[in-house]
Amino acid sequence: MIVLLHDLSGFKNLTGLKFERIVFLINCTKKSIQMKINQFWLRIMGISGILGGLVLFAGDMLFYYHPTNPDIKLNMGNASDFRIIASGVSALISTWLYMLGLGQVYYAFNPAKPLLKYIVIGCFGYVLIAFGIVHGAFVAIATSSKLAIEYNIDLKKATSLAFETNNAIRFLVYPVFGILSYFFISLVWKRKTLYPKWIIIFFPLIWFLLKNNITKNLPNSLWIIIDGGYLNLLLVIFFSASTVALWKAKTLEK
Repeated sequence: MIVLLHDLSGFKNLTGLKFERIVFLINCTKKSIQMKINQFWLRIMGISGILGGLVLFAGDMLFYYHPTNPDIKLNMGNASDFRIIASGVSALISTWLYMLGLGQVYYAFNPAKPLLKYIVIGCFGYVLIAFGIVHGAFVAIATSSKLAIEYNIDLKKATSLAFETNNAIRFLVYPVFGILSYFFISLVWKRKTLYPKWIIIFFPLIWFLLKNNITKNLPNSLWIIIDGGYLNLLLVIFFSASTVALWKAKTLEK
């Protein structure tokens, strides 16, 4: 009887160990599946940010690209109705894609203190939405340019109000972009995020400040492309670098 009880006790212990192992394996499998899902969506968000930049860059080119003429207002005045409408629609599509891309930045800043993380995400979201709004406001400049050419009105006078409105929107963005730049760069530099330090090189601030130096000596055919779509090209580069940096991320933090 004692031997039998001892055997039963051993069987229970063995069964308990097997059960614990099964639970452990199930949990590991769940975590593995969850990790793969997280990696998948993290990559999708990064690719969405890249596509957002490419779509809005295409919208820039629809507005005012010309192979030889660098006069943006004149090019918009001569653009077809289809080009102007399609460019305006691109503002909405790209903003959706940009905001999906912002989810990747949110993930990267999870290790930071919540307040600092939300400052970065709030400011970044503000800037990305402003990209779409500023681009959409260019429709007024484009239509004013078309009417000026059609009715032989002075092009500068016809577009002055639309340009002033567009510039006013831009000025509301610059202070927020400054706040974003400070917190983004400082937190990455202090290793408070999941980003490596090299991501700072691809953050838009440095290249935004160097814009005139980079574009001023370009030939007209290249200037209209680089200068005309400069800001969106910066975001294409940033989201590309962000996606590379987080491509093999293994866990999703809090």
